[in-house]
Amino acid sequence: QVQLVESGGGLVQDGASLRLSCAASGRTFSPYAMAWFRQAPGKEREFVSAITWIGGMTVYADSVKGQFTISRDNAKNTMYLQMNNLKPEDTANYYCAAGGWTITTLATARAYNYWGQGTQVTVSS
Repeated sequence: QVQLVESGGGLVQDGASLRLSCAASGRTFSPYAMAWFRQAPGKEREFVSAITWIGGMTVYADSVKGQFTISRDNAKNTMYLQMNNLKPEDTANYYCAAGGWTITTLATARAYNYWGQGTQVTVSS
């Protein structure tokens, strides 16, 4: 079984930066990809970004392109999300996920079979 633990969330002001981390533990960890999703109150969970574990190919939602950067450290089984110039609309619970099927499904939540508990990001105006 794989466990995913997110960290790095918090309360920040408009324009600030945060870096989220997602540490994986458990049996031998080698997913096809890892991803970040987020869910704001009253809204559906939405895709943020994904990265393939081998090769490091990245995909971003249009809403965060140029603002967020995803990366991973395979040796540490850890994925990161650097979030710059945060806005109130970025307020959400951010979840990391591991698994994935193919490049074309990187943004698809049901393609991931392991999920973390989430870390809250709140951006005040």
